[in-house]
Amino acid sequence: MSLKVAIQGIESSFHHQAVQKLFPNEEITLLSCDSFEKVTTAVNNSNADFGVIAIENTIVGSILPNYGLIDTGNFEILAETVLNIQMYVMALESESIHDIKEIHSHPVALLQCRDYLQKFPPQFKVIEGKDTASEAKRIKDQNLTGVAAIAGKQVAEKFGLKILDSNIQDIKENHTRFVLLGKKEKKRIQEADKASIKFVLEHNVGSLGNVLNLLTTFNINLTKIQSLPIVGKPWQYAFFVDVVFEDENFFFEVMEMLKKTVKESKILGVYKQDETHCQAQFSNAILNGKQ
Repeated sequence: MSLKVAIQGIESSFHHQAVQKLFPNEEITLLSCDSFEKVTTAVNNSNADFGVIAIENTIVGSILPNYGLIDTGNFEILAETVLNIQMYVMALESESIHDIKEIHSHPVALLQCRDYLQKFPPQFKVIEGKDTASEAKRIKDQNLTGVAAIAGKQVAEKFGLKILDSNIQDIKENHTRFVLLGKKEKKRIQEADKASIKFVLEHNVGSLGNVLNLLTTFNINLTKIQSLPIVGKPWQYAFFVDVVFEDENFFFEVMEMLKKTVKESKILGVYKQDETHCQAQFSNAILNGKQ
């Protein structure tokens, strides 16, 4: 039976590549969405079995609105995967780089290529589009001259476009982290060693330090911390944290301790760290939990 997975973008996009990496041996039906919010809505409404969204990039940093979408959704993070993102300029076969007057791509992709784009003259137009692959497809479908897209190499191959310039991202080792979202299931992912959590602190001196000390004391390794303003509560912030651990049961015991030191806490997902060799096992564990 085919799995329906919602993504922001279309076939051959980076999100599609992330889906293929998460489910290398499964038959997938993509549900293409033109925003991250529509991806999470599709999962919430059970119009898709799973959703995949980007959460952070090594050049741009955290994609902050997506943290809010994860926090408010009726689902959890089931998995993560990381892709090496290489950006290419592409256009119709008839075009050269000197013919291009405007360039289109997803806003996050454009930010990853900021240094490259600044080299063009002031009259050159940089235009934000729905996603990388859709902008490239539009150039092909509408036979647009003088227009280029920034996307992955696989997109040029998919839509028969000519690559005008390669590896244009600001940092050559450019990676994006994607997370897999699904409805809360009773069965946990096997061999989980990572979790994403959210907490809100009391307005006390040293409250954040107390949380960090708690994690350190019990050998819970904090790998990322991100603060976001709480809507409707000026100057109050929620903290979104990624941690890794060796013993899952012990992790949940520490989370019970955490509840007593913060105003509010929530586990957003418990899952396996991205390791290429375990992706097949990873997807099988998720599917077993779904059945």
